[in-house]
This record gives sequence, structure tokens and C-alpha cells, in this order.
Amino acid sequence: MFLKRLFVLRLVFGVSIVILFPLSVQANIFSFVSDLFNNSVDIIDKTATNSQNMALLEASLGVDPNLAKGGGEIVIVENTALLSETGPSGTVLDIKDQVASDQISIYVVRKGDSLSQIAKMFNVSVNTIIWANDLHKSTIKEGQTLVILPISGVRHTVVAGETLASIAKKYKGDLDEISQFNNIDSKASLAVGDVVVVPDGEMNSYSYGTTSSAVVKGAGGPSYSSGYYLKPVNGRKSQGLHGYNAVDIAASTGTPIFASASGQVILSKNSGWNGGYGNYVVIKHNNGTQTLYAHMSQDIVYVGQGVVQGQVIGYVGSTGKSTGPHIHFEVRGAKNPF
Repeated sequence: MFLKRLFVLRLVFGVSIVILFPLSVQANIFSFVSDLFNNSVDIIDKTATNSQNMALLEASLGVDPNLAKGGGEIVIVENTALLSETGPSGTVLDIKDQVASDQISIYVVRKGDSLSQIAKMFNVSVNTIIWANDLHKSTIKEGQTLVILPISGVRHTVVAGETLASIAKKYKGDLDEISQFNNIDSKASLAVGDVVVVPDGEMNSYSYGTTSSAVVKGAGGPSYSSGYYLKPVNGRKSQGLHGYNAVDIAASTGTPIFASASGQVILSKNSGWNGGYGNYVVIKHNNGTQTLYAHMSQDIVYVGQGVVQGQVIGYVGSTGKSTGPHIHFEVRGAKNPF
């Protein structure tokens, strides 16, 4: 037994230790060492079976790759679980890019930020941020709120005589990418009023404020019964699915706009170009989806306000990029039922 104890000690500590004790105290010494050794084993076992560690590892394997379908969320990036408030150095460069590529984000400018840094973090161009926020110069200030679109590029409304090739040349885009993104043959005839997305397109200074901002498409996602979403305005559908899972509903200026479902207002813009949306509101709903209401003449709700289905949130207008009074209605995270 004595030799066996010494062998265990050598394995644990990496050295051989021989100590002679009187027979009367050996039992106590070995009892102490045995208890110490056994306690060490117990500690190691408990660490290896820590349920919290296992839960974290298992959670990372259960991510649903389809959660982003149907138009991404509009995420408030300000000291949330999505992004920390600042990195170790207190600037945007220290924050890891964790924003999903299909999400519109709301970023609050912090001390030391620049447009180029923010653009790099969200993987979009500086101009995309400028166009989406109606910025007339590249300077920003601490506390300013910026809308960050999920893709670099522009949206162009076709006029008479234009082709995909001429549009690609105008915005310095790639013809094949434009054709693939819009599912249009590169030599197809374009109808006046068609909307064409130019991935990575660039507006020149002369077209600023007169052409559309970057958008992405997304019409997939779960379906909900027609009763979940209320038609947001009394009017006729003037354009089917387009842009980011949106429909247009024409109505007279001043017609009330209703909350399509109950939820909380997370964005309310009552002035500015706002990437072509003009005055618009975004509501987050209990089922995890969001709805967007654009081109309002006026919105009458505020960020953080709770609204119920059918509540008036604003009035039809023609602000932003609009050719007449209507509402541009988007559903993010689900199919647009209208």
C-alpha cells in the first residue's frame, strides 16, 4: 500500500518523493494525502460536466439558417446584445461585425467614429450611408442616429430609352450582377417605371437627392393568417411586391394610416429624404416581425410607443422618392399578405 501511494504522488506532481514517517503517523499522513488527491479529482470532474458550458456549446449548433428570410429586422445598434456599446478602445473599430447581412440597423454615432469606420463595420460603402441618411456632407456628430442599409448599391427607376447596359454604365455597376440580382436578361427591354437594383452602384454628385437609395429584396419567410396583419390604409394596390418585400397602396393625401398589427414603434422619421422613404415609421410586433410605412405626410407616433392594431399612426403623403400620394408598406420577417 505504501509503494502504491508513492506511485500516485509521482504521477500527480511529476516527481518522486520518499519520506519516512514513524508507523504511528503514517496512517494519518496517507489519509490526508488521499483526501487531497480525491478532492482534486472531484473538482476536475465537476468542471468537466458543467451544465452551463454544455448548454453554450449546444446552443451554437442549433441556429436556424432560415430565420433571416422574408426581410431582415431593423436593429437598434446601441449598447445591446447585438453589439457592445464600444470596444476596448472606445471606438467603432473595436466592435466585431456581428450584424446579419439582411438587416437594416440603426446606429448611434459615438465619440471618435467616422463614416468610413462605420461603413467598414457594416460592410457597406460610405455613399450608401450618405444616401440613406440624406447627408449633405461626410461629417457626423456624436449622438447622431444613422440608418444603415444591408447592402451597398442604388435603386434606379427606369426612364424612356434606358437599358440595363446604360444603367450599369451610369452607376458604374456590373451588367451581369445587375442582370442576376434583378432576374432580368441583360438584353431585355425595360418598361418605363420599372425598378432596377444596382449592386455596388455609385451615385454621382449630380444625381444625389433625385434617385433612389440602396435596397434589397426579400419576400420569403413564414406566412400568417390574414387576420394577423390589417391592411394599413383604405386604398387600391398600385404596385405589387417590389423592393424589400413591399407593396404600394395608393390613397389621397391625408388618408389615415393604421398600424397593421399591435406592437411597439422602434423608428419614427418625420422629416428628411431618409433614403427615399421620406417620413416613415417602423413597428416591431410580438411575433418577431416588423412593418414599415413610408412616404407619410406626417407620422403621429414616437419611438417606444405601444400601438394596437388599427390605431392611426400617420397620414398618407408623397414624401421622399414618390410620384404621388401612396403608402409604401413593407413586412420584414414574413410574407407580405397584401
